[in-house]
Amino acid sequence: MCDASTNKQIRKIIHLDMDAFYASVEQRDNPQYRSKPLVVGGSPNQRGVVAAASYEARKFGIHSAMPSVVALAKCPGLIFVRPRFDVYREVSAQIHSIFRRYTDFVEGVALDEAYLDVTENKQNITYASTIARHIKAGILQETNLTATAGISINKFLAKMASGQNKPNGLTVILPQSAEAFVEGLAIEKFHGIGEVTAAKMHSLGIYTGADLKGRLLKELTHHFGKVGHHYYKIARAEDDRIVEPNRVRKSIGAETSFAVDLSDRAALLHELEQIVQIVQQRLEQHQTKGRTLTLKIKFSDYQQITRSKTILDYTREFDAIFTTATELFEAVELENRSIRLLGIALSNLENAKQTQVIQLPLFEYVVNEL
Repeated sequence: MCDASTNKQIRKIIHLDMDAFYASVEQRDNPQYRSKPLVVGGSPNQRGVVAAASYEARKFGIHSAMPSVVALAKCPGLIFVRPRFDVYREVSAQIHSIFRRYTDFVEGVALDEAYLDVTENKQNITYASTIARHIKAGILQETNLTATAGISINKFLAKMASGQNKPNGLTVILPQSAEAFVEGLAIEKFHGIGEVTAAKMHSLGIYTGADLKGRLLKELTHHFGKVGHHYYKIARAEDDRIVEPNRVRKSIGAETSFAVDLSDRAALLHELEQIVQIVQQRLEQHQTKGRTLTLKIKFSDYQQITRSKTILDYTREFDAIFTTATELFEAVELENRSIRLLGIALSNLENAKQTQVIQLPLFEYVVNEL
């Protein structure tokens, strides 16, 4: 469908996000865990990292990517469960089969998260909100798990909508409400704007979407580089990214921005160790291995460097990844400089396949309800 006044494509996008997915599966399958603070992840005695936290655990300030030892300090009675990625993948497949009853335009972001384009759908249902309700009901009936849905005209807005009313929520941002919604949003609530970037925006007097919208493109690219173009567009509720059902995953990685720039090597190596834990979990989640490791470093002056190394065999083993990442890090001359971001990524993945991205059709008209 198109907006006749602008001839721009208007889409109906659903963002589905399972509620505390890994933790909820464990609580579903183990009655003794229900209503108790629980995390899925590594042991605090074995340099573990939290992969997921139940809502009961989140009340203690526990979140994913937190070191397990820190999580235990926040909640001494915390239950630790090792991930069962084979089970999570099976449940994810069940959920995706429900999605495909309504559309083939499904872009999986993770096992527990996906975008759906339902502008045209298999059951000829008029409203995306109706489809989302049907999907949520199907998930609950068939998996005994809950999901939250966000619905809007593009991926950014659908993602923001799904974060408004968790768990088990459904939020719609209509076309005529999109810009006002973004303008009233606190900048730290924007998807893709982390703590460090939000702090920098605050230093520039940018606290809300309206403040961001008031800045020139030239100013945003000056302060934030290429991503400034993205900030400029989302401040206007614009996002041209299509739902890519056959998107090829080229790498798996993780990165951390530090609230305070770090220069101590021991502290940086500790952070690198935590990042490797997260990457190892994600490789396991996606059932893949990689051969090429890339280290990313952003200094306090925003200069960014990368260093890469390709190893002989595919791996997702912690020790192999951490050893390679450490070698790359140790070869970097810090020259008394401090670091604001560290990241690593594994590419040259074992099961990467080249597939064709399906282009979405254009549609004829716009309605004021999703």
